[in-house]
Amino acid sequence: MTKQEIVAQMAADANISKKAAEDALNSFIGSVKGSLGKGEAVSLVGFGTFGVSKRAARKGRNPQTGATIDIPARTVPTFKAGKGLKDAV
Repeated sequence: MTKQEIVAQMAADANISKKAAEDALNSFIGSVKGSLGKGEAVSLVGFGTFGVSKRAARKGRNPQTGATIDIPARTVPTFKAGKGLKDAV
């Protein structure tokens, strides 16, 4: 499902315009990005939790040449599905 399909479904379900649905979706996405950027988790009961995880620096290997490379530490977004979502799937 694409973003435009989600917007169309939201508009139909809530009986609002596609523009209002798109604005609401963009606001939600922006809020989640902002919270994750601050290192805060976002929890939606019954759906899941968006969080942030830190990956340590490590050594890797270039599969073409076999040369060892350094992979820097980084922060990555995570998602843990809630019970309601797991049951639905």
